[in-house]
Amino acid sequence: MMKLETVVVEQHDKVAVVTLNRPDKRNAMSPQLHLDMVEVLEALRDRPDINVVVITGSDPAFCAGMDLKEFFLANREDNTRFEKAYRAAVEWRGRTLRYYPKVTIAMINGDCFGGAFSIVEGADLAIAANEARLGLSEINFKIFPGGSVSKSLANLLRPRDALFYGLTGRPFDGVEAARIGLVNYSVPKAELKQNVMELAAEIGSKDGEALRATKDGYRLSLEMSWEASMDYTLAKQDQLTLRQRGAWQDQGIGNFLDKKYKPGLGSLDS
Repeated sequence: MMKLETVVVEQHDKVAVVTLNRPDKRNAMSPQLHLDMVEVLEALRDRPDINVVVITGSDPAFCAGMDLKEFFLANREDNTRFEKAYRAAVEWRGRTLRYYPKVTIAMINGDCFGGAFSIVEGADLAIAANEARLGLSEINFKIFPGGSVSKSLANLLRPRDALFYGLTGRPFDGVEAARIGLVNYSVPKAELKQNVMELAAEIGSKDGEALRATKDGYRLSLEMSWEASMDYTLAKQDQLTLRQRGAWQDQGIGNFLDKKYKPGLGSLDS
């Protein structure tokens, strides 16, 4: 679909697979990788033929975090270049993924350290290989999980788990990542790709506008009072009706009333 220096993009029906492609660096995030991810996500944002974006890494790693040499040391004397890279790094992992109009899934196939936690947290869903190694190793070299990582930990993990792994720097596997809620679940690595692609295909078969409304209703309601959330989701329902030209009423509810479809027992189109 696209040719970029550090990222590979493939399409499978309504699913785009975005692969971080710096295997010799365990897919550590360089300034160029951040810029490439900004470009990829912008290109896929309004594609009507894409409902789900899966983010993974070239084997054997998912992402080893920031490329410390290229990101921090190479830009040490160039503030303008550093700020451009920093802005891109924070933007796509934090704001863009969190409010992205497509469903996003992090497929953690191997090492996932430091800054990669923000990819995992920013994605809507995350599935890991049992054998994957994850960790916050910053404390081991006299720094802390800064930038978007601190916020990712606060958003996603219980305080005891976040501080335990942040303060010790101990690595853990995909099974533990599932136990503490960093990922939805884990499976043996040999089954990971098939499992995630089946999940992505299942979600991708749903109505794209309904998927987007589901995400928006959840993400934005977190920041609202009860009254504001009720008002927002009612307005969102009106927006969905307009964008679908009434499909959820005519087909969803209509087919239910005509006994052509039973909610909870399968997809409308199955």
